[in-house]
Amino acid sequence: MTTRTFDVVRLIDAKRRGEAIDPAGIAELVARYVDGRVPDYQMSAFAMAVVFRGLDAQETLALTEAMVRSGDRFDLRAIGHRIVDKHSTGGVGDKVSIALAPIVAACGVPFAKMSGRGLGHTGGTLDKLESIPGFTIEMGYDRFIDQVRSVGVAIIGQSGECVPADRKLYALRDVTATVESIPLIAASIMSKKLAAGADAIVLDVKVGSGAFMKSMNDARELADTMIAIGQGAGREVRAMVTDMSAPLGRTVGNALEIREVRDLLEGRHAPDLLELVITAAGLLLSLSDLDIEPAKGRELAGTAIRSGTARERFDAWIRAQGGDPDAPLPEAPVQLDVTIPYGGVITRLDALAVGRAAADLGAGRQTTEDRVDHAVGVELHRQVGEQVADDELVMTVHARSELAAQRAADSILGHLEIDHDADAVPFDRSVVIECRG
Repeated sequence: MTTRTFDVVRLIDAKRRGEAIDPAGIAELVARYVDGRVPDYQMSAFAMAVVFRGLDAQETLALTEAMVRSGDRFDLRAIGHRIVDKHSTGGVGDKVSIALAPIVAACGVPFAKMSGRGLGHTGGTLDKLESIPGFTIEMGYDRFIDQVRSVGVAIIGQSGECVPADRKLYALRDVTATVESIPLIAASIMSKKLAAGADAIVLDVKVGSGAFMKSMNDARELADTMIAIGQGAGREVRAMVTDMSAPLGRTVGNALEIREVRDLLEGRHAPDLLELVITAAGLLLSLSDLDIEPAKGRELAGTAIRSGTARERFDAWIRAQGGDPDAPLPEAPVQLDVTIPYGGVITRLDALAVGRAAADLGAGRQTTEDRVDHAVGVELHRQVGEQVADDELVMTVHARSELAAQRAADSILGHLEIDHDADAVPFDRSVVIECRG
């Protein structure tokens, strides 16, 4: 379809009939939507047409690049090194970015990231970091560049002028049942990644009950779509498809997850969390100026943890953004220990159920205006594949009241399954990790 004279109704109709739209038409649609010349009802009609008819690779790239052009873009060339970034599509207990950033920086590779907040059952990196007393996610461009250059790492909130088209379109999709479209999801994610300015990006696409992608086929399609966008925009992109059927690590909740990051950087860690962090670090380091293979990157990341340099870089990073890395973190007034009367092997611990329980305690938000309680959450003492004895402690619920704690515990226990005859086999997310790109 040509767009010499722009006609939004004709463009919507063309997509409704399954026709391809040329990049100029998509660029004009996005520009007019951002400045108010295309009203919400027409943009929602276009989004619904995309849900049913999809976008091809050229259209998806054009939509992404148009969204990037709608606002400010970070130019990180002044740092003088190849910059790496990582993105997760969201999960339960996913604190990987917070652990990964100082590890990569300790290996001599700058890590610069704009991150987001949690919504619903998924946690947000910024919410977790803000549980550290004094930590700020707000900083200007010059300070951001200076910190990445001097400390090697910075994670900040998205600027109000960064990709306004995505912010406006996502809010519309949220109330018009057009969120679940892989091209629209991919364009939303990658527009923010491209605007953030990194040269290379590692994507962690979650799949399972606690993820937005419920099937492996959808997760692979999303990964491939985002890789194609990145490559079309001249970036190097790799993706992992990782299991989110059970919570990641041992904690779900903001301050609790910061404690677990500290533990990991000091050599105490849940095996599944460590494996995912090390795998992502290996990929990021392989895309950096170091010019190494992922296996060597994994080795360097492990050394950074064992030597203590990753924890030292974590401390420097937190201080640079106003926080105290050793300060006591918020604690909930109620800590309910939960046991089960019968033993066996845990065969299911539903991530969605745990995420929803933590959100109901106050660890998450249902709308963007909700306040997050940094102290509450769930601490898991046993995970999928592990043996539990009779009357053994399986979790601790951190809550504001006994009633809230008991409700959360009952909800989670309703989605926990134990096999009395099974053998203990550690839950290994790496069996479904697929590095693509």
